[in-house]
Amino acid sequence: MPLFSSGPASRDLRNFIALLEKRGQLKRITAEVDPDLELAAISDRVLSLGGPALLFENVKGSSIPVAINLLGTMERIVWSMGLDKIEELEEIGEKLALLQQPSPPKGFNETKKFANVLIDLFKARPDTDLIPPCHQKVFKEEEINLNQLPLIRPWEKDAEGIITLGLVITKDPETNVPNVGIYRLQRQTSKTMSVHWLSVRGGARHLKKAAEMNKKLEVAVAIGVHPLLIMAAATPIPVQLSEWLFAGLYAGEGVRLTRCKTIDLQVPSHSEIILEGTINPGEEIDDGPFGDHMGFYGNIEKSPLIRFHCITQRRDPIFLGTFSGRPPKEEAMLAIALNRIYTPILRQQIPEIVDFFLPMEALSYKLAIISIDKAYPGQAKRAAMAFWSALPQFTYTKFVVVVDSVINVRDPRQVVWKIASQVDPQRDLLTLENTPFDSLDFASERIGLGGRLAIDATTKIGPEKKHEWGEALTRSSELEAKVSDRWNELGLSDLEGKEPDPGLFGYVIEELLKYKK
Repeated sequence: MPLFSSGPASRDLRNFIALLEKRGQLKRITAEVDPDLELAAISDRVLSLGGPALLFENVKGSSIPVAINLLGTMERIVWSMGLDKIEELEEIGEKLALLQQPSPPKGFNETKKFANVLIDLFKARPDTDLIPPCHQKVFKEEEINLNQLPLIRPWEKDAEGIITLGLVITKDPETNVPNVGIYRLQRQTSKTMSVHWLSVRGGARHLKKAAEMNKKLEVAVAIGVHPLLIMAAATPIPVQLSEWLFAGLYAGEGVRLTRCKTIDLQVPSHSEIILEGTINPGEEIDDGPFGDHMGFYGNIEKSPLIRFHCITQRRDPIFLGTFSGRPPKEEAMLAIALNRIYTPILRQQIPEIVDFFLPMEALSYKLAIISIDKAYPGQAKRAAMAFWSALPQFTYTKFVVVVDSVINVRDPRQVVWKIASQVDPQRDLLTLENTPFDSLDFASERIGLGGRLAIDATTKIGPEKKHEWGEALTRSSELEAKVSDRWNELGLSDLEGKEPDPGLFGYVIEELLKYKK
């Protein structure tokens, strides 16, 4: 049995579209739709209603259809991973945590688990396709025309058409270890695009190294891959482990790769479209503005310019896209899934953490709620500090709320009650100043530099309190059982199974409740 999920690693975007259509989760749109504003507006409304994935077959100005909203629900994300239930994502996280283990395994059972992971790593090695589908058509130099791609422009003040779900592939110019990231690309001319990545990301690190070595950085963009590869690119993995190997762990066998035509990089052989290019270190251009995940337009920023020298594609390619904006959006649903995968990794690095949650309304990473098994005074603040440094993904988390383990971090009523009843602002707030900050966050006084806040909403113990606290209101299990036994007698059976109004974190809670069984 494979480590994470089953199914052929050679699966492609078309396989997943066919699966969604078979399960009634795909709608084909045959009417002509404009990729400039209109396509995203339609998709956004369908997504907000919890609707199906969409395949726009008649896109104005292009012969290439556009697939969008493929990962717009937790159900479809779980399917993309070859799983049945959202809870299985935590099992992935538990095994990923073994790969990030800082010390040798202890005991026979742990050693056995670790050995099984190593065996599956061996099975997950990428394989090579000599005649890949993505090379069915090849365009070089003067034949290249990015204007033929159906690049969507989601918001009215967006600068240009964009690529959003392309895998941006680079490699370390010293070690040759590849990095696969998902970054926004903006069309600049018919042969160039700018790439927007943060300085902490792998692609940016590779460009910095290339500049130090006075080399061009080779870049490939794979458009239209199976969502499993997108999830692998977005999952926090050890730096020394390539995303291709990790995607093979997801799939149960090695990912099928092929070499690019003009640069020394490998790409998924079943991609719909491949763009091959280079970045001259120091060559930058204005990028933006664009509507982003914060729900606002970002600033114009200088970003690296990619010059494309070759495009390869399938004979009749499909363009896979998405768009950012105030949640709910596809990226927010991906964050919920990754939240489940992160949890076991966090528990390994911060043992007192019982659970944690990144609410969608808090832009999926700006605010974290963590619960701990509290054992000593000051532990909540220690846990918050450890959280900020546990994974690169939490570098830009502004707020951390720490609650007791008995609190359900996904229930806003319980969390807000703990904050209101347990927090004294002059004692329980920890503020850090001038820390690294998201450049898209306008709340900070200085772009790229800002503060963080931890809120200790745990029950205070020992020297944390100077007087006795009241006892929390509870009912005995015997009384609760008696009420349950009399439920039908009281004529309240019609309320059985009804869930409470999810309130503040509405869409997230609805999704989690929907697939909890």
